[in-house]
Amino acid sequence: MSSIQIARFIVSFSWIYHGIFPKLIHIAPMEKLMTASLGFSNEISDLITQSAGVGEVIFGIVFFAFYRSKSVLILNILGLIGLLLFVVILQPQLLIEAFNPVTTNIPIIGLSLVLLNNLKQSSQA
Repeated sequence: MSSIQIARFIVSFSWIYHGIFPKLIHIAPMEKLMTASLGFSNEISDLITQSAGVGEVIFGIVFFAFYRSKSVLILNILGLIGLLLFVVILQPQLLIEAFNPVTTNIPIIGLSLVLLNNLKQSSQA
Protein backbone atom coordinates (compact mmCIF):
# COMPACT_ATOMS: atom_id res chain seq x y z
CA MET A 1 0.00 0.00 0.00
CA SER A 2 1.37 3.40 -0.95
CA SER A 3 1.93 6.22 1.51
CA ILE A 4 -0.76 8.21 -0.30
CA GLN A 5 -3.31 5.46 0.32
CA ILE A 6 -2.23 5.21 3.96
CA ALA A 7 -2.74 8.98 4.37
CA ARG A 8 -6.14 8.68 2.64
CA PHE A 9 -7.27 5.88 4.96
CA ILE A 10 -6.04 7.60 8.12
CA VAL A 11 -7.69 10.95 7.37
CA SER A 12 -10.96 9.30 6.33
CA PHE A 13 -10.92 6.94 9.31
CA SER A 14 -10.27 9.81 11.70
CA TRP A 15 -13.34 11.75 10.53
CA ILE A 16 -15.56 8.67 10.53
CA TYR A 17 -14.36 7.41 13.92
CA HIS A 18 -14.67 10.83 15.59
CA GLY A 19 -18.15 11.18 14.15
CA ILE A 20 -19.42 7.77 15.25
CA PHE A 21 -17.95 6.99 18.65
CA PRO A 22 -17.67 10.19 20.72
CA LYS A 23 -20.72 11.83 19.10
CA LEU A 24 -23.26 9.26 17.90
CA ILE A 25 -22.89 6.01 19.81
CA HIS A 26 -22.08 7.72 23.10
CA ILE A 27 -21.61 11.45 23.54
CA ALA A 28 -18.25 11.76 25.25
CA PRO A 29 -17.93 14.10 28.27
CA MET A 30 -15.42 16.27 26.41
CA GLU A 31 -17.90 16.66 23.53
CA LYS A 32 -20.63 17.65 26.02
CA LEU A 33 -18.30 20.20 27.59
CA MET A 34 -17.42 21.79 24.27
CA THR A 35 -20.99 22.11 22.98
CA ALA A 36 -22.28 23.19 26.40
CA SER A 37 -19.86 26.10 26.25
CA LEU A 38 -21.99 27.48 23.39
CA GLY A 39 -24.70 28.19 25.97
CA PHE A 40 -27.46 25.88 24.73
CA SER A 41 -29.56 23.51 26.83
CA ASN A 42 -28.41 19.90 27.26
CA GLU A 43 -30.94 18.67 24.72
CA ILE A 44 -29.88 21.22 22.08
CA SER A 45 -26.19 20.61 22.85
CA ASP A 46 -26.69 16.87 22.35
CA LEU A 47 -28.50 17.51 19.07
CA ILE A 48 -25.67 19.77 17.89
CA THR A 49 -23.11 17.12 18.85
CA GLN A 50 -25.03 14.35 17.09
CA SER A 51 -25.49 16.53 13.99
CA ALA A 52 -21.75 17.22 13.99
CA GLY A 53 -21.18 13.47 14.25
CA VAL A 54 -23.33 12.81 11.19
CA GLY A 55 -21.51 15.58 9.34
CA GLU A 56 -18.13 14.13 10.27
CA VAL A 57 -19.11 10.65 9.06
CA ILE A 58 -20.38 12.09 5.78
CA PHE A 59 -17.24 14.17 5.35
CA GLY A 60 -15.07 11.11 6.09
CA ILE A 61 -16.83 9.20 3.32
CA VAL A 62 -16.56 12.17 0.94
CA PHE A 63 -12.87 12.50 1.78
CA PHE A 64 -12.30 8.81 1.11
CA ALA A 65 -13.96 9.06 -2.29
CA PHE A 66 -12.57 12.44 -3.35
CA TYR A 67 -9.14 12.56 -1.68
CA ARG A 68 -7.65 13.77 -4.97
CA SER A 69 -9.83 16.87 -5.02
CA LYS A 70 -7.95 20.03 -4.08
CA SER A 71 -11.21 21.53 -2.77
CA VAL A 72 -11.84 18.57 -0.45
CA LEU A 73 -8.26 18.64 0.82
CA ILE A 74 -8.39 22.37 1.52
CA LEU A 75 -11.83 22.07 3.14
CA ASN A 76 -10.42 19.30 5.34
CA ILE A 77 -7.47 21.43 6.44
CA LEU A 78 -9.64 24.49 7.09
CA GLY A 79 -12.17 22.38 9.01
CA LEU A 80 -9.47 20.92 11.25
CA ILE A 81 -7.98 24.35 11.89
CA GLY A 82 -11.47 25.68 12.67
CA LEU A 83 -12.17 22.86 15.11
CA LEU A 84 -8.82 23.46 16.80
CA LEU A 85 -9.57 27.18 17.11
CA PHE A 86 -13.00 26.32 18.52
CA VAL A 87 -11.28 24.50 21.38
CA VAL A 88 -8.63 27.22 21.81
CA ILE A 89 -11.32 29.86 22.22
CA LEU A 90 -14.02 27.99 24.17
CA GLN A 91 -12.20 25.30 26.16
CA PRO A 92 -8.43 25.99 26.15
CA GLN A 93 -7.87 23.74 29.17
CA LEU A 94 -8.57 20.76 26.86
CA LEU A 95 -5.35 21.49 24.98
CA ILE A 96 -3.30 19.91 27.76
CA GLU A 97 -5.42 16.76 28.11
CA ALA A 98 -4.33 13.41 26.70
CA PHE A 99 -5.31 12.87 23.05
CA ASN A 100 -6.27 16.50 22.67
CA PRO A 101 -7.07 18.44 19.47
CA VAL A 102 -3.44 19.47 19.08
CA THR A 103 -2.24 15.87 18.96
CA THR A 104 -5.11 14.74 16.73
CA ASN A 105 -5.77 17.65 14.36
CA ILE A 106 -2.20 18.68 13.55
CA PRO A 107 -1.08 15.21 12.37
CA ILE A 108 -4.22 14.90 10.23
CA ILE A 109 -3.50 18.34 8.77
CA GLY A 110 0.04 17.12 8.05
CA LEU A 111 -1.26 14.05 6.22
CA SER A 112 -3.62 16.29 4.28
CA LEU A 113 -0.68 18.48 3.25
CA VAL A 114 1.13 15.35 2.04
CA LEU A 115 -1.92 14.50 -0.10
CA LEU A 116 -2.14 18.09 -1.36
CA ASN A 117 1.57 18.07 -2.24
CA ASN A 118 1.14 14.76 -4.07
CA LEU A 119 -1.80 16.21 -6.00
CA LYS A 120 0.34 19.21 -6.98
CA GLN A 121 3.22 16.98 -8.10
CA SER A 122 0.85 14.72 -10.08
CA SER A 123 -0.61 17.68 -11.97
CA GLN A 124 2.88 18.92 -12.89
CA ALA A 125 3.97 15.56 -14.30
